Amino acid sequence: MKLITALLALGFAASIEAAENPNIVLIYTDDHGWPDVGVAGIYDDLKTPHLDALAKSGVYATNGYSTAPQCVPSRAGVLTGRSQNRFGVESNGYDLNGFNEQLTIAERLKEAGYATGQIGKWHLGPTNRITEHGFDDVYAKNSNRPCFANYTLDGETIEMGEVNDGLYHLDACSAAAVSFIDRHADQPFFLYLAYRAPHVPLDAPEKYLSRFPGEMPERRRQALAMISAMDDGVGQIVAELKERELYENTLIFFIGDNGAPLKIHKEDAPGGGPGWDGSLNEPMNGEKGMLAEGGMRVPFLISYPAVIPGGQIYDHPVWSLDVAATAVKLTGLPDAPELDGINLIPYLNGDNSEAPDRLLTWRWIAQSAIRDGKWKLLRGMDREYLFDLESDPSEESNLLATHPEVAGRLRSQLSAWADELNPPGLSIPGNSTAWMNYFDFYLDRKKPTPLSERIPPKQAANFDDSRGWTVRSGTLKQSATGLAISPEKKDKAPFLVAPRETFHKPITVSVHISNERAGPIGVSWRESDQQDFSGDQIVVLDSSPSADVQVIEFTVPVQSATNHFRLHVPNGISTLRKLSFESGEKTKTWNFTNDSKAE
Repeated sequence: MKLITALLALGFAASIEAAENPNIVLIYTDDHGWPDVGVAGIYDDLKTPHLDALAKSGVYATNGYSTAPQCVPSRAGVLTGRSQNRFGVESNGYDLNGFNEQLTIAERLKEAGYATGQIGKWHLGPTNRITEHGFDDVYAKNSNRPCFANYTLDGETIEMGEVNDGLYHLDACSAAAVSFIDRHADQPFFLYLAYRAPHVPLDAPEKYLSRFPGEMPERRRQALAMISAMDDGVGQIVAELKERELYENTLIFFIGDNGAPLKIHKEDAPGGGPGWDGSLNEPMNGEKGMLAEGGMRVPFLISYPAVIPGGQIYDHPVWSLDVAATAVKLTGLPDAPELDGINLIPYLNGDNSEAPDRLLTWRWIAQSAIRDGKWKLLRGMDREYLFDLESDPSEESNLLATHPEVAGRLRSQLSAWADELNPPGLSIPGNSTAWMNYFDFYLDRKKPTPLSERIPPKQAANFDDSRGWTVRSGTLKQSATGLAISPEKKDKAPFLVAPRETFHKPITVSVHISNERAGPIGVSWRESDQQDFSGDQIVVLDSSPSADVQVIEFTVPVQSATNHFRLHVPNGISTLRKLSFESGEKTKTWNFTNDSKAE
């Protein structure tokens, strides 16, 4: 359960009320490579004047990390301040029940009198339920379509529902941030602004693309444009803070969620959909999906003008979990020993010139890693690498053979930490083979398969009696009573992919199902012109375990041509008896008992 100690009410309320608590703004970017900010000084094709000014006002942390090389676990970590492996959010698609039981930064800071807001990409469950995680104001927009929100860009409070502002999604997020600051300028606030950029689909409008003329890969131009749009937003936020005379007393973090996906080849494929997102990780080695530096070392800026001297370059390792620990300390909340980060302020304001005395540890399914000072041990099942990041930040020289004692010490420390996780272990089953190809190329220097010889990824096979539905992260088996769905992984719920049926209007979905475990049942969808599923296009309802058939009904708010649907079921054995999609234009029904056929 989510509990705040009674000590807060009894012993800390007076000190909290008396203190001038800082405003805290966490800006989180998406698939944004470590060198893709101007202050890094790596690439000269960038235009990030506002981010560079933010760094100049505070700190550029050159060794800043996320907690995972992927979106969902990274976000679960930064918002809770705990390694997400402790509560079972190992990877995208894993059960979020563990996250739902954690206290978020927002929930903690509400106890200190803070207004709280979430803007942009959520990706941690249904967007219409974000308020259950401590956020008062929500504007959950991450694409160029309607979003769930409970306030308008004009600052008006509304009932949570769909809002269509007609704006480019990055511009809308920036406007929503300015509106949030305006709404809460008279009290301390915590704002979590999660831009969906430069993550695919690459969709920058001409006003940003035109800033980057000349010859370059089109995907690079799109990434630069989307980063530039975020940079404009940072400028607008700082300007609003200054106008409200809040800037000096506002702590701003700007952090990436993981490294850029390069897909090894950095193919400049047309369309802007899945593949390389145009961002870069070099000179760091590797990419999204790896615990190599290119997968998890990220842009990391910190500004707090009233407390932190500007113009700092900070080279000691820091990571996203430090946001929560710093916020708790600054706001006078009780100590929270369960947090896995540290309060960064003493290391940035001159009080402590030493490096933080701690280890950074990671696990992402088949991979695990540990960093202690300059040393980093990286594992991928039976592969192991030791790097001196001080002299070799690009991870080119494996020192395992020449420093076995260092590797042994780090391996023992990593194993001790991994035994605390849920589930325990240096690796757990479930990773695809993609990471092996990445290790082959980036760490073992093997030549990749040429693009012209690549074999398209194998699709999940249809079960003969599944009526055209396919399964991911699970198996299907026909029985006399219906289609049995079983998970392949203990901590990852399966889902079904629907056969292509196009709907243009809202759909009433009726699911006849029995399930051995409680959990969410729902449908996510992707419009015909969208390249990927989005965290704000899902409708779910909680279900109870039942051996008897239960009927769950809900509405999927389709507005335009949509023909990609997924049915999400609890993480246990479920038996699907019947499923129907009904809208004003047509009805489609699938019966899954042995003697039935699709209607």
